[in-house]
Amino acid sequence: MDDGEKDALSMFLEAQRASVLAIVDGLGVEALTTAVLPSGWTPLGLVEHLGYAERHWFQEVLTGTAEPLEWPDDNAPLTTPRPPSVVFAFYRDQCRRSDAILASLPLSTRPRGSHPPPLGDETTDLRRIVLHMIEETSRHAGHLDAARELLDGKTGLGPR
Repeated sequence: MDDGEKDALSMFLEAQRASVLAIVDGLGVEALTTAVLPSGWTPLGLVEHLGYAERHWFQEVLTGTAEPLEWPDDNAPLTTPRPPSVVFAFYRDQCRRSDAILASLPLSTRPRGSHPPPLGDETTDLRRIVLHMIEETSRHAGHLDAARELLDGKTGLGPR
C-alpha cells in the first residue's frame, strides 16, 4: 500500500514543481528579478526559496543532515543575487535529492531533525513532509502565476 500512496504523492509533488518551472519559463532576467507586489519578492527569489524548502524539509528535517550550501540562506525577502542559471540548477538539484530520499524511505519514516512549532509538531513522518511540500509548492506556484500575469499578461501557464 505504501508504494501506491508514495507514487501518488510523488506524482502530485512533481506536477507542482513542473508548474513552477513552466510558469516562469520564458521570462528574462529583468522579469525574473522584478518585484511586482509590495512585499518585494521576485519570481527568481521564490524559486530559490522553494529550493531551500526542499532542502530543509527532506534533508535537514527528515534525515537530520544536509551538505553545506555554497552561499548563505540570504534571500529574504525572497530575492536573490544569484543568476537564473544558478538558481534553477539549485532548485532542480534539491528536487532530485528530495526525490532520492523519498524513493529510499517508507512514508512512515520519522524525522531525525526538527522544524519550529507549530508546523514542526505536525510533521511526524515523511508522508506529512511530502504533503507539506505539495502544499508549499502549490501555494507558491499560484503566487508565481499571479506575478507572471502582472509581468507580461500571460495566464494559464503550466506543464503541457
